[in-house]
Formats: sequence, structure tokens, C-alpha cells
Amino acid sequence: MNKFRGQTAAVLRPRSTEEVSAIMRYCHERKLAVTPQGGNTGLVGGSVPLHDELILSTSLMNQVYGIDAVARTLTCQAGCVLETLNAALAEHDLMMPLDLGAKGSCQIGGNISSNAGGLRFLRYGSLHGSVLGLKAVLPNGDVIDTMKGLRKDNTGYDLKQLFIGSEGTLGIITEVLMGVVQKPSAVNVAFLACPGYDQVQQTLVAAQKGLGEILSAFEFLDHEGMRCVNETVDVPNPFDSTAPFYVLVETHGSNSEHDYAKLEAFLENAMETGCVVDGVVAQDATQAAALWQVRERITEGLQHDGVVYKYDISLPVQHLYSLVEAMRPRVADLATRCVGFGHLGDGNLHLNITSPTASEELFAQIEPFVYEFTREHRGSISAEHGLGLMKARHIHYSQPAANVTLMRQLKGLLDPHGLLNPYKTVEENPLNV
Repeated sequence: MNKFRGQTAAVLRPRSTEEVSAIMRYCHERKLAVTPQGGNTGLVGGSVPLHDELILSTSLMNQVYGIDAVARTLTCQAGCVLETLNAALAEHDLMMPLDLGAKGSCQIGGNISSNAGGLRFLRYGSLHGSVLGLKAVLPNGDVIDTMKGLRKDNTGYDLKQLFIGSEGTLGIITEVLMGVVQKPSAVNVAFLACPGYDQVQQTLVAAQKGLGEILSAFEFLDHEGMRCVNETVDVPNPFDSTAPFYVLVETHGSNSEHDYAKLEAFLENAMETGCVVDGVVAQDATQAAALWQVRERITEGLQHDGVVYKYDISLPVQHLYSLVEAMRPRVADLATRCVGFGHLGDGNLHLNITSPTASEELFAQIEPFVYEFTREHRGSISAEHGLGLMKARHIHYSQPAANVTLMRQLKGLLDPHGLLNPYKTVEENPLNV
């Protein structure tokens, strides 16, 4: 997003947990600040050195140690690229439970550190459930090892959970043991047009009831999102006419006839009730990929407008699009577009506002209103991208004071000098040396 700039005296590129441990021990003794960096695909400045922190890159830690097709687990280093892991798993008819637009460059360690959600969270859940074990190096160089890989281990605190979503502020993840999932043999994708947001919600309820266990994704975009991809990246509208909202539904299963019958019944019901006014079902993998392009290339298309103000918000589904509707009149005379899209099945809105150049006047209309609205509706100011540098000072909009105090106490316990990824997530007074 070109929002954050930093500099560093050195980039360190270890190849093993032992080398990361040695680096952190050295830096801890000399009070040298370190910023961990993975695929560098984050949106909140979490991997950018703000001043002169050393960068510790995990890019050379890219070994896949093993795949257990019986236990359905994968063991690898933190620097493995998500798409590379999927390619390795495909040989065993397995796949990662996580799917992201940045899969070609993001690294699994960074995914876990930011607790990335992605496109199929609805079916496969969060990384808090998929990560079975990890190794993490603490700021003083000590190594935490939870790599047993047991799906049931109720002995004391589940320490690995501390590092999932902590954005590299408590420790550096170096190795991962992931639970993986069966690659579906039957995949269906439908793209639907809805006349209003109420109908989008009703379609979601109908999909949850009618498709049940095979529903893997339920994505939505508004008319501005569709217009953006049509105009900027030449992705066509699947329909001859425009609609206020569009929904992409995907199913994952193992029986093509069974799944397609359920999808047809769901679509017939949605059309009869007026929730859906038009729809198309992909007839093969090529058509399915083309339909996904409409949703996945919105972010790319928005970049063509110039500057993009991005917000990753969780809200109750009934209030999700209300934020877009409240924002549009505030920015109407200043912005090029105000677009709402995201993962409706898990209540995750991506609010994007564009303009030709950066504008303080426009920014003042967006913040803090977007955070105040989110707090008022009991949402979260970060659904899946973390807080990083961008939102660290805004954490109080989502977390009560007692929660933030406990977070700071945990940070102080594990990193008393504030050396690991300072200024990020919950830090107010880092580098307390």
C-alpha cells in the first residue's frame, strides 16, 4: 500500500531454528531490535522496520520435512510459500485448509503470525484449529516446541495459541505442524445476482441450510466492486445486466451428483423466493476460475484508481454493509470509489475507498469514523490482517482496557526490552531498555 517506510542496517537470512535462536540471543544481549519478515504481503505494516530495526527474513527457511497422509499432517519450515505447500500436498490428494489471494508469495509462518483467514474460512475454520504444533524462538533466544502434533493434548496451557495472530511480537515462528484436509473431488461454483443486501443475507441462510456440510465459500461484492473489475482489469460481468449485489458460492465435496443436486435445489429455492434474480453455475474448472476472478481481482483493480484506503473489518452480518452505506455520503465528493466486498459467511467486510492521490481531507472523513462505527456495532477493527503498525494505537476500539493490559503484560514478560517487532500490535512504549 506504500504507506510505511523503514530502513535497516542488515537483513539476516537464517536457515534453521538454531540460527534464529542464535541471532535472537545475540540481539537480546545487545538490545538490538528485530523485525521478522516473511512474504511481505501484509497490509498493516507489520513486517516493515519503522526506524533501524534489523530484519530477520525467513525466506531461506523453506524446507518441507514431511507429509503424513494417514494423520493428514504437514511438517515444514515457516518460510514455505503457501502455493508451494499446496503443490506438495496435491501429490497425496490433500490441500492446505487456507487459501489466500497472495498464495503465490505469502509464507506459512507469516500466515500463522497474522492468523490469516482467507477465502475458505467458512468451511475449514481458523488457523487456531488447523495449527497442531509449532516451534517459536522467544526474544531471548529460547525455543518453544509444541511439535508433537497431537490433536488431543490437554496438559496445561496451549502455548502455541500465543503465537497465532501475535504478529511476531512475542516470538518468531520457525517450524510448523499443520493439519491438512482432503482435496475435494467435487467442486462447484455458482455466481449469483441479488436485488438488495437483505436478499444477500437470506441467500446466505438458504445456502447454510440447503448446502450444509459442502458449503466452502460464500463471498459477496457490491455493484461498485463489479464496475471496478469491469473497467480496470477487463474482467467481464457474467450477466448481461447489472445488479446491486453479487454472491459467489462454492461447494467442496466427494460426490458430484449429490453435490450438484443440492446446489440445484438451493438455487431453485433462492430464485423462487426472489433472493436471487440471476445466476450462473460453472460447467468446468475453467469457468469456475473465471468466476473466481471477479472476486479475487477486485484488489488489483482498485490499485488502478491511485491511492487505496483499505479496512478489514468484522461485523455482525446484519450490520456489515451498513458501514459502506454510511461511508459513501461522507466521501462522495472526495473519493473515486467506495467499495464493499468480502467473506460474508464469516462476517468479514473489506471496505476500500480510492482517490487519485493521497488526501488528508478524505482521510479525515474515514478515520476515526470507521473505527467508531465498528465499536458501536460490537465488531473488530481487524478481521484477518492484524493490527501491525497501522492499527496498533486503535486496539481500544475492539478490546476492553483489561484485555489490552493483559496483552501488554504478556509482551512485557516475554520481551521485557521490547526488542521484537517494536511499535506493532499493542506497543505504546517499546524499547524499554
